[in-house]
Amino acid sequence: MKMNAAIRLALLAALVLLALPRGTAHAGGPSGDVLQAEIRPGWITERGTRMAALHLTLAPGWKTYWRAPGEAGIPPSFDWSGSKNLKSVAYHWPSPQVFESYGLRSVGYIGELVLPIELFPHEKGAPIALRGEVALGICETICMPARLEFDADLAGAGLSDPTIQAALASQPRSAKRAGVRGVHCNLAPIRDGLRLEAEIDMPRLAGEEFAMVEAGDPRIWVSEPMVRRTAGGLGVTADLVPPAGQPMALDRSELRFTVIAGQDAVDIRGCAAN
Repeated sequence: MKMNAAIRLALLAALVLLALPRGTAHAGGPSGDVLQAEIRPGWITERGTRMAALHLTLAPGWKTYWRAPGEAGIPPSFDWSGSKNLKSVAYHWPSPQVFESYGLRSVGYIGELVLPIELFPHEKGAPIALRGEVALGICETICMPARLEFDADLAGAGLSDPTIQAALASQPRSAKRAGVRGVHCNLAPIRDGLRLEAEIDMPRLAGEEFAMVEAGDPRIWVSEPMVRRTAGGLGVTADLVPPAGQPMALDRSELRFTVIAGQDAVDIRGCAAN
């Protein structure tokens, strides 16, 4: 599996820079035929945050990746350090799809991604100067890393945006809504980390079920999970490997499971010891 990651990185043959002009936030540069991008300004929520969105439109057959992209994907990364009146952000990822390419499985979006981004200001009601970069992967038969540069001023109350609302509504269902009755897991040492054996007591989803595991620390490499149906529900097995030579402490409450089947997905947080 680590070799697959190395192969994936070897395919990154070009760097695409998309400059997003102030306010309009449309993509430019030589990749305009492949990827168009804009910032949807959104609205101020009842709690004083701003619900904006990154809207990506890709050429037919092209895809981009979810926050945990799988073995063949390229994880996105965000940097908002150049912004003003911005304390923190929260990403509301829509339910992704699972797809395979050359025998490798990845998780993401084909054709379009509307990613709602909730902006938490230092000063509620004041304008937010959104300055930053997003690095992400876009793929068809080849993969390219793309870097988006943002320069947008978000002011005023804004208006509710049906496109953002639809993306928010398409987030994975919570464990409670999906009828998850419990999650138990064992952690056993392996040569270079830990092996996770989880049992998720949940109803079967329609279609083939896949699972993604996040360890709560992006530095921890997680193998592609193996999934099986058991008498107790859905069994999920994955290896968790920390950076080379570093000790590993894992908080079970930080483990995050996403079970995906077709257009349906369930978000499950934490697990109890068996």
